[in-house]
Amino acid sequence: MPAAALKPKPLPTQSTAKRPVLLDLPYEPVVKRPLPAGRPREWYITHNRRLKAMRLAIALLDSGVHLPGQARNERIRSTALQIGVHPPSDTTCHMVRALMRYSR
Repeated sequence: MPAAALKPKPLPTQSTAKRPVLLDLPYEPVVKRPLPAGRPREWYITHNRRLKAMRLAIALLDSGVHLPGQARNERIRSTALQIGVHPPSDTTCHMVRALMRYSR
C-alpha cells in the first residue's frame, strides 16, 4: 500500500469546504502581559484598539469574510459577540476593514 494512502485526510478549511466551516474558537485565552508604564493614555487606547481590530479581522477571515466590503459594522459586531469581545466602535470597525484591505 502506498505511503500516501496511510496518511489521514486533513480536515477541510474555509477554502476547500463545500459549505462554510464553523468558527474555531480558541481553547484557552492568550496570556496577557502588562503594558509598559509611562506612555500617554492615547497610546494605550490606540494599542488596545489595534489588538481588538486584529482579533476581529482574523475571526472574520476564518469565518469566510475575505473582502472589506463584506464586513459591514453589523457583521463585525456580531463576530465580536461570537468570539467574546465587547462590540467595537465605528472607529474600530473601520480599522478592521483597513486591516483586511491591506493584508493582501
